[in-house]
Amino acid sequence: MTDALSRHVLFLNWRDTRHPEGGGSEVYIERVAAEMAARGYTSTIFCQAYAGAPAEETKADGVRVVRRGGRHTVYLFAALVYLAGALGFGPLSGRRLGRPDLIVDVCNGLPFLSRLYARRPVVALVHHVHREQWRVIFGPVPARIGWWIESRLAIRVYRGCRYVTVSESSRDELVGLGVDADRITIIRNGTPAAVGPPVARTDHPSLLVLGRLVPHKRVELALRATALLSLEMPTLQLVVAGQGWWEAPLRRLAADLGIEDRVRFTGFVSEEDKHALLCRSWLAVTPSIKEGWGLTIVEAAAHGTPSVAFRSAGGVCEAIVDGRTGLLVDDELEFLKAVRRLLRDADRRAGMGGAARNYARRFTWDVSAAAFAGVVADQLPRTSTTQDQRVP
Repeated sequence: MTDALSRHVLFLNWRDTRHPEGGGSEVYIERVAAEMAARGYTSTIFCQAYAGAPAEETKADGVRVVRRGGRHTVYLFAALVYLAGALGFGPLSGRRLGRPDLIVDVCNGLPFLSRLYARRPVVALVHHVHREQWRVIFGPVPARIGWWIESRLAIRVYRGCRYVTVSESSRDELVGLGVDADRITIIRNGTPAAVGPPVARTDHPSLLVLGRLVPHKRVELALRATALLSLEMPTLQLVVAGQGWWEAPLRRLAADLGIEDRVRFTGFVSEEDKHALLCRSWLAVTPSIKEGWGLTIVEAAAHGTPSVAFRSAGGVCEAIVDGRTGLLVDDELEFLKAVRRLLRDADRRAGMGGAARNYARRFTWDVSAAAFAGVVADQLPRTSTTQDQRVP
């Protein structure tokens, strides 16, 4: 605790958890920031502004959140706010942001490149490499530019920096891009605590997709599986829990498949509603093309709900113990067969659910935060003359 006093850690992240498109990356940052605040650090998150959110706030857990810029301009605003604070002038004064002792630069495809302008130690946090997502979301030219920034420019900018990632698969991808393996620390996600009393499973076959509604999550595969399996399971239901800009095309596909009455789009769900959905569902499915870890998989596991995911998605291979806590598949046909097999085999599903619950207990936010605090302490000078300038 003594070493943490007056030490200020600034997290640069694209979004926060309240953002309509916030996801597992944001959960990770906010939980680590909160745990570090509890250990005596001053924690500030700088992220994108959005409608309905205050420009600045201090949360109950002691983490200060500063929001500036939009979907793409947040990166520019991060540099402007930091440099204005360094020079001590204007409405973006350092008294608002606070001069950090260390920066955690979260690279969600596009990095903040803070090492170019901040004379402070920088830790690069990469949940996963976005090689596949660039091609799915953007056209050929923007995809090539984005991938060059992530795979070439960022690697050079953060040369010599400590990296943190969340899985062995992400570490291996970073090594493949040229990051020295001995500069990468793996710190996995913790498991969110259950919120609410146990809820009984549905009396009909039920599937759950939980997460942001964006193209690379490939919810379409869950919709097509539901359409095919409902031919032999007429009471099968699918819940799609989450929000995102890809919801309208997914709704159109459900209509085209003739399964509107079998699919429920919930939009944003509270922690209590999410708990109930995870308890009630027979099976969780994660058709995503890439995941750094698979936080929703472990959330489902904590509720005794096994998952099916794609082996090629990376971190899910560590979030699922294949054949014990869920199933990993290689293509859409295997996905369909695996979902069908578990829906029809209650004993195997129950056995996997129990093993999944035990497996999820291994991952706690206390352990994750302690490991992250260790990385921060190693990167900070042993003595600090920087004083926190937190807004009262």
